Parts: sequence; C-alpha cells; structure tokens
Amino acid sequence: MNRITARRRHPLARYAVLLLALGLVGGFYTLVAPPGERADAAIAAGRADDVAQGKKLFEQSCASCHGLNAEGTAQGPSLVGVGAAAVDFQVSSGRMPLANPGAQAPRKPTAPWVNDETIKQLSAYIQSLGGGPTVPTQEQVDPAKGDKAKGGELFRANCIQCHNFVGAGGALTQGKYAPPLHEATPTQIYEAMITGPQAMPVFNDSIITPEQKRDMIAYIVGVREEPNPGGAGLGRIGPVTEGLVAWIAGISLLVLAAIWITAKKRQAH
Repeated sequence: MNRITARRRHPLARYAVLLLALGLVGGFYTLVAPPGERADAAIAAGRADDVAQGKKLFEQSCASCHGLNAEGTAQGPSLVGVGAAAVDFQVSSGRMPLANPGAQAPRKPTAPWVNDETIKQLSAYIQSLGGGPTVPTQEQVDPAKGDKAKGGELFRANCIQCHNFVGAGGALTQGKYAPPLHEATPTQIYEAMITGPQAMPVFNDSIITPEQKRDMIAYIVGVREEPNPGGAGLGRIGPVTEGLVAWIAGISLLVLAAIWITAKKRQAH
C-alpha cells in the first residue's frame, strides 16, 4: 500500500492518469458512435461508390498536380476542404484539368472523360476529404424564382467593378481577368459566389444570402437575354466601345466624303 501511495505522489502520475482517461473516452466514443457519424459527413453528397470512383478519376486526371491525397503540390493547390461546389464549377466549365499553366485558368471545352456522372463522382470524393461548399439545388439557382430588380442592385453593388454591369467581364492586375458571364450556367454562377475561384472573393451566406444569390442569378440571366437596341452588341461593355466605334466610323465617312468631293472637283476642271 505504501508503494502505491508513493507512486501516486510521483510528479508524472497526474499526466499518466490524464492520458489514460483520454484513451478510455476515445475508445468508448469509437465503439458507440453511429457509423454515419464516424464516416465523413461529406459522403452524404454522393454514394460510397461515387466516392470510390471519384478517387480513381482523381488519381488518373488530377493527382499529378494536386498530389495523390489532394494535399497540393508546387503545380496545384490543396483540395482538402474546397468542397464539391468548387469541383463542379472548375470541371464543368472546362477550367480543370488545366491545359497550360498561367495566371488564370480559362473557360474551355471539357475534357473527353467529363460528363455529369464523372463530375458527380469526382465531387463526392473531394467532398469526402474535408467537407466544404456543396453543389446548390435546382431551386437555389432557378432564375424564375429570383427578383431581377433586387438582383440588379446587388450585382451593381458587388460585381460590376470586375464583371461590368452586364457581366461582360474585364481585365484585372497581374494578368488575371474577370471572365464574361454569358456562358456561365445558373449553377456555375452560384458556385463561383460560394467558392471564389481565381481572383474572385468568396460571398458566403453571411455576406449574400442564398435568396439574394438567386436574385443576382435572375438579373444576370435576364440581362444577357435582353436584345441589343442598336443591332450590334459590340461586346456589351459600355459606352466607351460604342463611342470609339461611332468615332472611327464617323471619321472614316467624313474622310471618304472629302476624297469623293475632291475627286469630283478635279474631274470638273
């Protein structure tokens, strides 16, 4: 008994007891926790076989840049925690897999292996690695359920500095640019707002609510469906381009008129 009492007074005894208690708590939780909680919650975004197939696709087409475990390399960032929405946006728009390194990944035709099923599988795998923003539902991105007027106010307050007031895009610094939104689907627009691709900031739900995002989608879709009153859109990037075209066309007509008048006078003499 004296020996046990002496050991209890040892300076390391309290740490040994603490470690033992932590081990018992961890083991007990492992035994009683439901399987759904022990599994990564992100797998809810897809079936278990989607995750398995997505891992195979990742190893074949993405691991060379992002690492075998999506931990990132010198060629590509870590994908742990980026979520399914980021994968869906980048792959469905053709930005990934990246064809050539550069300041920014451009929109391009998708790779031959890309389709709705493979995107879903790849998204499920990345989602399983660390969670993150999920792909929005059809109701969340339905332009018919949004308010164009409110969406226009939000778009002008948050987006026109880069994308122009009609979503035509524009140049940024260091070789980057805000892409035009004419080809972006409602789902891709929503995903861009919640994932912040390239130089775009993240507009999470505390900054712009899901309802407001849908209003902005309604505005963007509505604007690009509007007809061009002048007959030619000229890129729809504003009065500077329109004024330049008018000036060049006007000056050219005046020069041609002056040449024609001078030629007639010479013929008369």
